[in-house]
Amino acid sequence: MSKILESNYELDLVCAAKNGNQSAFGQLYDVYVKKIYDFIYYKTMHRDSAEDITSEVFMKAWKNISQFQGDSLAAWLYSISRNAVIDHYRRQKTTIDIEDCWDLSSDSNLLDKTDQSLKMAVIREALKELSPKEREIIIMRLWLDLSFKEISERLEKQEGAIKMAFKRALIKLKSKVPLAIFMAWPSLLIINGK
Repeated sequence: MSKILESNYELDLVCAAKNGNQSAFGQLYDVYVKKIYDFIYYKTMHRDSAEDITSEVFMKAWKNISQFQGDSLAAWLYSISRNAVIDHYRRQKTTIDIEDCWDLSSDSNLLDKTDQSLKMAVIREALKELSPKEREIIIMRLWLDLSFKEISERLEKQEGAIKMAFKRALIKLKSKVPLAIFMAWPSLLIINGK
């Protein structure tokens, strides 16, 4: 299906959902749930929290779909997701920077877990050097495999600005951690039981 047909089809689904059609919203959910879950998971690094927040995001989206007036449903859902993650950490009342919270899953193989934990520690330290927006761009580009255009739509920024921020973030990261380890991070998460 071409991009134009997909966007027209999505627009039709949004219109139907705005009129209360649960089936249409269900189809939109099917398209976006994995992307939104992954985005939230990389922000929380905790599977149960990511599942709960993802459910919360789609419940808010369904409740407020009649108010949606933008051109990009994806950007709207990512905005709700970012706010939901912030709310999640506010509810926990932690004093840790919400952008730097990470939680590792348990694993029975101690040697593998230790090796993965060391790699994760290196990655966490490197990510601390980035601004929250740079971390978001890195996550979307390297781990969610979104194009620069998709990232710019979701963050409502110019594509050129996204490319420049990505380039600067990569330069910062390369000085701290081998890029091969950094790009393998999603597979480390899968091994740990994502």
